[in-house]
This record gives sequence, C-alpha cells and structure tokens, in this order.
Amino acid sequence: MRAGRHPALAETALTPFWLDRPAAAIDPQPLLSGSTDADLVVVGGGYTGLWTALLAKERHPHLDVILLEADRVGHAASGRNGGFCSASLTHGLANGLDRFADELHVVERLGRSNLDAIAVTLTRYGIDCDWERSGDLAVATEPWQAEELAELAPIVREHGAKAHLLDISAVRAELNSPTYVAGLWTEDDQAIVDPAKLAAGLRDACLSHGVRIHEQSPVTAVTAGRTRVTVGTPHGSAAAQRVALGTNAFRPLLRRLRWQMVPVYDYVLMTEPLSAAQLTSVGWPRRQGVSDSGNQFHYYRLTADNRILWGGYDAIYHFGSAIRPELERRPATYDRLAHHFFTTFPQLEGLRFSHAWAGVIDTCTRFCAFFGSACSGRLAYALGYTGLGVGASRFGARAMLGLLYGGDPDVTSLRLVRTKPLPFPPEPLRYAAVQLTRWSLARADSNGGRRNLWLRGLDRAGLGYDS
Repeated sequence: MRAGRHPALAETALTPFWLDRPAAAIDPQPLLSGSTDADLVVVGGGYTGLWTALLAKERHPHLDVILLEADRVGHAASGRNGGFCSASLTHGLANGLDRFADELHVVERLGRSNLDAIAVTLTRYGIDCDWERSGDLAVATEPWQAEELAELAPIVREHGAKAHLLDISAVRAELNSPTYVAGLWTEDDQAIVDPAKLAAGLRDACLSHGVRIHEQSPVTAVTAGRTRVTVGTPHGSAAAQRVALGTNAFRPLLRRLRWQMVPVYDYVLMTEPLSAAQLTSVGWPRRQGVSDSGNQFHYYRLTADNRILWGGYDAIYHFGSAIRPELERRPATYDRLAHHFFTTFPQLEGLRFSHAWAGVIDTCTRFCAFFGSACSGRLAYALGYTGLGVGASRFGARAMLGLLYGGDPDVTSLRLVRTKPLPFPPEPLRYAAVQLTRWSLARADSNGGRRNLWLRGLDRAGLGYDS
C-alpha cells in the first residue's frame, strides 16, 4: 500500500523512522508470569512510566519497582513522536496564561529546571539520543499570525525566556521559506532528540537500577485491597503498596479518566537525507525545532543525518475513541502533508519521503497534562499531554511520585497538579463536537484568525481542542 499519490511518496515505508533501524532492536524483557509483589508497580513503558521508575529508584533506592508494558518499551508515542523536548509544562505560554496565570512564573521556572534535569540525566547515564538544545522557532505564514507573535514576544521575555522577534528577512535567514512573514525564536527552551533512542536509554538506566521490566504484559485490571493494589495481566499479577499509571492515550484503567481524555491520531513524514546543496538552500544554521502558527499547524525539525521530519496539521479523532493499527494508514493526510511540505520548501522539489507513520496523542480539554490519585492515595496517574509529553513526562513522573510518597510540595501544591480538565461529552456528542471544532479551526485559519461563535463559546467554557 502506498502512503499517498504524491510522487514524493512513491517509495515511502509505512513505519516509524525512529523504530526502523537496527539500533531500535533492543533485547526484549520477559512477560509477567505468575504472581509477584513489589513496592511500586508502574504501568506503561513510555516516557511517563520510564521516568517514574527511574526517579523512584534514584530517590528511594530500597524500593522494589516493577514496570509493565503492553508491547515493547517505547513502541507507542515515545517511539513515534517528533522528538521535540520542550521546557513548557502547559503546552505553550499562551495556554498557560489562559489557565494558570497566577502561578505561571513558578511553572515556567519548574519547566526549565525539568529540561535542565533531563540533560543532566542523559550525561549521567551516557544516553546518546542526538540531543540538541537548539531552541524553538515559531513562524508566521499570515499577517494575523505575525501580529500574535509580536504580542507574545514581550510576555515570553517577561517569563524568563530569551526570545527574539524576527521580521520577514530575519526569519528567512534562520530558515528559508517563501511562506514566512515573521518569526519568534526562543533560544534555550527546547531541545530536539531521537525519541526512540531516548526511550531505550531510559530503559537501560532503569535496568541498571534493578527495575524489573516486563514487556508483552498488558494490564487488564486494577484491584484495590485494604493495604495493597493488585494489577492483573493475561499471564500474571503484581501486588504493590503503590501503583503509577502512565498509559497516556490508551484506554484508561480508571473509569473516571475515560471522560477526561480522547485519543487523537497525529501523522508524520520523514524525508530522505538532504544533500549539502539542499541543506544550503534552506539554511537552518541553528537547527531549531519549528512550528508554524495556525490553529492547524505543522511541526518540523532536522535529524542528526539531516533529514526533515514534517508532521502535524491533521489531528484525527475516531468515533468511540478508537485505536486500531489500520487507522495509521491515511493516504489523504500523507498527501496533504507532502503538498504542504513543498509549498513551504519549493526549492526541495524532487526530495522524497522515506517514511510515513502515525501515533496517538492523549488529548484533554486544557491541552496539557493533568494528575491525580485514587485508591486512598495508593495509585497515581498522569496523562493528557496533548502532544508535548517528551519533556513534560518527566515532570508528570515527579508529580505522581509526590502524590504517592510526599516530599515534593513545590510540585504537588500547584493548581496545575491539583486541578482537572473539564470532561468531554459522551458519544455521539463527543465525535460531533470534535468535528465541529476542527471545521471551525480551519475556518479561523482561512479567515484571518477570527474565531466563530462555536470557538468563542468553547473559550468561555474553558474547553478546547487543539490540532
């Protein structure tokens, strides 16, 4: 099956680039068989679960920690994302101002500290994941987007970031596209990484601390007893004093969470490596991670071998919160992304895409992660990252451990941690509301950014849906 009709997609492999390399083939860990006990059971082998297990062992070395993964460590979002590791814990400053203005200075400081700590961890454990702290470049392709970036720039600086507002010539000197009219470069608040290498490195760090990792062990039930919580898998069970859930976009094990998160498919293309001449034609001397500034936006970055990852724009929700492998095959979206790519970089015409893939994002109505506990404080959860979890997942792990074990009031006292997003409606209203919102966002993009009555109503209600 071809990825799409565009000529650049003729020989594209429908598989995640990051996982389609020999380095991604790490030794499997045994499935959980029989009954066992532990001090802490972590459910989920993505970034949230890996950070939780690692931080737990670093802070409490005596703990016996088990990590259970339904498939292979890093096979889902943590091995499929764009590799943007941001300092933001609120999915951008504008969203943080809308929802957490009273504590945003503190949250921004904690976010930068979190990003610094990730860099320290990579050095400590020798994790080679092509880490480049090159910053973030937001580009405007329409005048109304340029006006919004100009309004945002002083607010970004006020909250401690080194931000540079770029006019049309300055932004095209950073990255040469005829579509750009302005930009905002924030120097140090984002890194780009190889996401699968990061997941593999965190896995090895966990193993070095004695974390017991069991793959091919999907958790099917959580049962709270008087003193312990038991999680069940098809071939075994584990009883623990504490449980941390890091299942993200997959069906929540706590029923209450099924109203607060929806899985949304995000689609990505990866080019073949650029030649020296092609790279010169686009410039990109600082190698920033880039996003454009529409409601329906693209994100893109260079890899270590100078490919361009190009993703975003379409965010697809399927009725009933469906997650199935065949939903990753969406030729119309891959075609759309390819056309958008060459509109942005016409000088790269003739370049081909080597890989196309999709992943599921855990989306909530406040656009950033939320946290909580259950089972009389013996179970904690973190989810709802809405596509910005590469960096924020470490903070999510810290929040869960604070809720489970105490001792981290700087985090657990935050309204960001104590409050929850508003729920999504049940089906069929959920599907209808998502489709109406996507249509309205597209209309706003084509209408100078002006939001219609539906979007304004969502704003007033504190709800939202981001592409």
